[in-house]
Amino acid sequence: MSASESPLGDRPTASYEADPAEVKRVLLLYSGGLDTSVMLKWIQDSYEAEVVCLTVNLGQPGEDYAVIEEKARSLGAIECHVVDAREQFARDFVLPAIKANALYGGGYPLFTALGRPLIAQLAVEQARQSGCDTIAHGCTGKGNDQVRIEATVVTLAPELKTIAPVRSWQMGREEEIAYARDHGIPVKGGTEAAPYSIDDNLWGRSSEGRWIEDLGHAPEDDVFQLVTRPEEAPDEAQTIEVEFEEGIPVGLDGERLELVDLLEAAATIGARHGVGIVDHVEDRIIGLKVRDIYEAPAAAILLTAHQELERLVGTIHQNQFKPELDRRWSYLVYAGLWWEPLRSDLDAYIEAANAQVTGTIGLRLYKGGVRVVTRSSPNAVYDADLASFAESGGLFSQAASPGFIELWSLQSRLAHRIRERPAGEEG
Repeated sequence: MSASESPLGDRPTASYEADPAEVKRVLLLYSGGLDTSVMLKWIQDSYEAEVVCLTVNLGQPGEDYAVIEEKARSLGAIECHVVDAREQFARDFVLPAIKANALYGGGYPLFTALGRPLIAQLAVEQARQSGCDTIAHGCTGKGNDQVRIEATVVTLAPELKTIAPVRSWQMGREEEIAYARDHGIPVKGGTEAAPYSIDDNLWGRSSEGRWIEDLGHAPEDDVFQLVTRPEEAPDEAQTIEVEFEEGIPVGLDGERLELVDLLEAAATIGARHGVGIVDHVEDRIIGLKVRDIYEAPAAAILLTAHQELERLVGTIHQNQFKPELDRRWSYLVYAGLWWEPLRSDLDAYIEAANAQVTGTIGLRLYKGGVRVVTRSSPNAVYDADLASFAESGGLFSQAASPGFIELWSLQSRLAHRIRERPAGEEG
């Protein structure tokens, strides 16, 4: 498919979509892979526009950013910027997720969902600095990421427009490869079987495509590129300790670490023990139900530890209430609404609740499992003397229990009596 044959689509359906005639300089979110490399050339040809590339480092393993930058320039980018955003990502996005015990659908720790609003925010900043009028991304029309990126752009920079070539150019993988060949674009990894669709950062890795779309197909070994298969994990369990201060993980096995270093260390330990594999079917916000394979060893360790410590220092009422807020927080982030005021409202309570979350949790890792084994906190709502089945020494008045039970069960007893009374009998 040539550039002249590539449709730019009909008139924009949303106010923030670009009018092709007005696109002059585009900020392209560039990964160096097939989609965005084809996109870099395609935008120049189809829009007759200049392209500025932005690559964001969120802790993706194995990337050579110098090679990515060189490739972008060789394909015609007038500028290429690489931003190391690992510390900002850990501090401003992953840390709030830890404090919110964030899991979507009970399994997905939101690593992609957390990264997209930051990437889009950085794109807005760079687009303004480079004089761009439009931001382009490589998301498809079937995924959540288009929502996360475009919602961020239109919220933070209503003067900027967006284009999503993958939604309009109607090229499949084979057509993209042919386009790349025709235009001298190097194809990373060759052109054999379609690879998994991968996204990764400090907080985890996701895989989609190929057999994953078949719900009856068990995971194949080659999908696990981050976490050791549990069957091949060490035969000896390892116990680790995670230290928190006000909900912030600050230490691992007695060593104080900066947040990025701690996330990476936890991921390494967890991956070695096969921890953090999630085979998950989830409801996307655009209506599809999809299956993903997640590898999230750092999240499996830190969320387990944080949640346990939070329960230890919270009252029964806090521990019943906060999970409801955590679920809502997770949904907003998953749904691309990072900038929704409700999320920051929830953050205010979550921060207050985490003010007491100081202490150390011991976890035993063994062949894919993470189990809490020890707990300590100066703020624990726990007293061993009160809880003991041994002689309480008067600290807990067992004699008061019958009166409590009578009052506690009063309405339930009355309701039961009313419901069980014979037909026709009143009060």
